[in-house]
Amino acid sequence: MANPLMPKATALWLIDNTTLTFAQIANFCALHVLEIQTIADGESNAPVVPFDPISNRQLTLEEIERCQNDPSAALTISIDKDPLPQRKKMKKYTPVAKRSERPDAIAWFLRNHPELDDKAVIRLIGTTKATLESVRDRSHRNAALIKPRCPITMGLCSQSDVDEAIQEAAARRQLNKQADE
Repeated sequence: MANPLMPKATALWLIDNTTLTFAQIANFCALHVLEIQTIADGESNAPVVPFDPISNRQLTLEEIERCQNDPSAALTISIDKDPLPQRKKMKKYTPVAKRSERPDAIAWFLRNHPELDDKAVIRLIGTTKATLESVRDRSHRNAALIKPRCPITMGLCSQSDVDEAIQEAAARRQLNKQADE
């Protein structure tokens, strides 16, 4: 069984806000019964701030009520069915030293993977549509110096990201082909 976060603080909250027995609280918080009694008496060495296990989704109100009605029942920590939301992928940061390599990477994608649309190339490299268009029509300020170089070896994107973009483009092309038929 997993232990609750901040067991002493959780125990203090359970002591103050429920009618659970010391044994039930000790069992849930993985503490000794005498330690729970010390916390309840306020004789603890360190000041403890109560920690609400309900608002932090470690316990449910129904679980507490069930154990209050049956002193022999043991509290069980609730496992969150809906985990915390994943952080959105942040816009890719390219160091200043590598920004001058973006046009080379764009030229490489235009030469080696023309099936990729502009959005995919922009997302992979972290560039702008204006830069992509200027490299494509050779109006970029360094057009004479642009040499197609692999963005993976330059560290601008990963092989898995490129493979994923190519697969998406192939799937999109297959759907368009089926729609035309």
